[in-house]
Amino acid sequence: MASDALYIDDRITIAGWELTEQFVLAGGPGGQNVNKVSTAVQLFFNIPNSPSLNDRVKTNAIKLAGRRLSKDGVLMIEASRFRSQERNREDARDRLKELILEAAKPPPPPRKKTRPTKGSVERRLKEKSGRSEVKKMRGRPGGSGE
Repeated sequence: MASDALYIDDRITIAGWELTEQFVLAGGPGGQNVNKVSTAVQLFFNIPNSPSLNDRVKTNAIKLAGRRLSKDGVLMIEASRFRSQERNREDARDRLKELILEAAKPPPPPRKKTRPTKGSVERRLKEKSGRSEVKKMRGRPGGSGE
């Protein structure tokens, strides 16, 4: 169990009881330290059942999580970048914070429909007719197919 709350921004704070941490052996270089000490961190966060997030943020977070999300909606972030358990723990929490901040961004403004200007329509039609003339000139000279 993660003890301290995770502060995301002034509106969102995830309580400590919502986060679960598990320490596992990390792979990769590191010699005897890697073989003996569980430095990698797996941080679990149940997105759909979290009271800290509103529905819009939850749906965006589920979309952003991708393959890191289990079928029950539990997000697993694994951090094994550093050699110490504490640094990996901070890394996992930072990555969760980034994901939730990205999910909490406001939606983009709706697109305003625009019409092409009169000049651009005229230029396009003029270019089309010019291209048509070029293609007509590609036929055999003499007109009606001898």
